[in-house]
Amino acid sequence: MEHEIFDKKYRKRLEKLSTTNLSDALDKIGIRGAVIGIRPLFGLPKVVGSAVTIKITAAGMEKSKHHLGIEAIASAHQGDLIVIDNRGDTQNNCWGEILTCAAKMKGVSGVIIDGAARDVDMCDEMGFPVFSRGVVPITARGRIMQEDFNCLIRLGDVQVRPGDILVGDINGIVVVPPERLDDILSEAEKIMEKEELMKKDILSGLDILEVDKKYNYEQMLKNME
Repeated sequence: MEHEIFDKKYRKRLEKLSTTNLSDALDKIGIRGAVIGIRPLFGLPKVVGSAVTIKITAAGMEKSKHHLGIEAIASAHQGDLIVIDNRGDTQNNCWGEILTCAAKMKGVSGVIIDGAARDVDMCDEMGFPVFSRGVVPITARGRIMQEDFNCLIRLGDVQVRPGDILVGDINGIVVVPPERLDDILSEAEKIMEKEELMKKDILSGLDILEVDKKYNYEQMLKNME
């Protein structure tokens, strides 16, 4: 999807939705898209953007030609998200201060890592959202390296392609295929609207049992038509 079309037609709608709304919509449509265990390392950031992917492998006899991540950052457009597949490895860092500085200058929205980061204090100081599974102090040099970028990767149990739409907040990450974005957005907005009505009824003093019966919450994903 072209960046101008995404920003004009979809970005603001996605920014209004939580990852829980989107996860429920993905469940209703039958797409695996929720990533478990990757959360922001500081603050309560909300990130939305197209994926620029990086795949990490172990260092060894095959030598790295570049500092991992720099090609992905160079290829990114404003508003994109850097998305890194390090197979959930929380022992080795694959993002830090220098990459954050470069990504921030390029207008990247944030980084999502199936693995660990470092220099988190400096990332926070620069106001650059970092989502990962953990934090370490050690360098990537001699331990891991970039295998490829802008390629098919995996976050947890979810496939991520370059250009897939990712949304991250305090609850986690969801991956939305752009070819189903209209359907998923429509369902997520219906879910959000219904939950807002339920909250309104509860706050008005209506008994929770009455509210649950009124909206049939347990069967909500089967009754959104």
